[in-house]
Amino acid sequence: QVQLVESGGGLVQAGGSLRLSCAASGSIFSINAMGWYRQAPGKQRELVAVITSGGNTNYADSVKGRFTISRDNAKNTVYLQMNSLKPEDTAVYYCKLYPLYYEDGTTSGSYWGQGTQVTVSS
Repeated sequence: QVQLVESGGGLVQAGGSLRLSCAASGSIFSINAMGWYRQAPGKQRELVAVITSGGNTNYADSVKGRFTISRDNAKNTVYLQMNSLKPEDTAVYYCKLYPLYYEDGTTSGSYWGQGTQVTVSS
């Protein structure tokens, strides 16, 4: 059973930094794309960043240049380094493990962590 556990959230002033971690268990991890999403009160969950098994990354325009997603396959962990934080970054941040697509047409499941709260004060 795959489990994802986020950590590193907290309260920070605008302009500050936080580093989120997502540790995976029950998966070989290294072959899966991983992503970070966030959800603010009253808003839909949105993609923040994604990193493929090969290390390619993509970011939402709102965080590009400020956030960096990375992974340490040896530790089964994905990170989100958040710099120059703004109050609009306040949200619950979720880690996602993306499914795999096999030659026989089947797919593995996707998984979500429980979320970690990030609050940025002005």
